[in-house]
Amino acid sequence: MPDLGSYAVEVTAAYLGSIVLLLAIVGVSWRRYARMRAALDEVEKNG
Repeated sequence: MPDLGSYAVEVTAAYLGSIVLLLAIVGVSWRRYARMRAALDEVEKNG
């Protein structure tokens, strides 16, 4: 890991915050995909 000096806490917090936000976006997208897929399957089943 590079030497970040006095900014280590801020840089690490920014990286962690970005990772958390990306994971949240992926999680929300995955949940929405699953709901839409279930709804589509239901529509196809009912014809």
